[in-house]
Amino acid sequence: MSSIPEPTDGTDAAAPTVEIPVPTSEVRLLAGIQRRLLAVPGSREAAVTLSHVGEHALGWMAVAAVGVAVDPPRRGRWAMVGVGSFGAHATSVVIKRVVRRRRPDHPTVAVGVSTPSKLSFPSSHATSTTAFALLAGSVSGVPVAPALVPVMLASRLVLGVHYPSDVLAGAVVGAGCAALTRSLWPTGAVQRVLPEALRDSPPGRRPTPNTEENR
Repeated sequence: MSSIPEPTDGTDAAAPTVEIPVPTSEVRLLAGIQRRLLAVPGSREAAVTLSHVGEHALGWMAVAAVGVAVDPPRRGRWAMVGVGSFGAHATSVVIKRVVRRRRPDHPTVAVGVSTPSKLSFPSSHATSTTAFALLAGSVSGVPVAPALVPVMLASRLVLGVHYPSDVLAGAVVGAGCAALTRSLWPTGAVQRVLPEALRDSPPGRRPTPNTEENR
């Protein structure tokens, strides 16, 4: 059997192309937002940095790994943050291959960074960042999402690699992935496959009730 060569642009050559049409009004909206954001000193440099941190959710998984290492009482929950961030990224990639919307390609939009794929909807950076921020906030008690998510969404527009609807959809998908991760993580099916050190309630470590102390 002959093999089909892997595509080099991040798309699936064997799948039919069914693209979501991008309204002209959204192109104009992106161009206008980008012009205003680029007028802010340092915005492009900050956006490029965020792009590298959020690429394939690697930066967020690294943060989760640090949490596992330095926060033993909550290491299982930090593992949940890493798994949820990666799962959100993977979900966005699957949706991209189904939707197959192309990234912005218009003279009024300046592309400020290279991308591993030509597919645009939803923004994987927005998806994984939203999931990470919500999960990390639930573990640390720090409201990460209100500070981090809008900045990441804006950075993708600054760099001209996504339409506004791409980043908004990514945030919605990421929030859904975070909610699903939080609901599934404590279940017995998940806890049983985890190493004992990462379980919420490792067997044999529950304190034995002392009836004398309750009198």
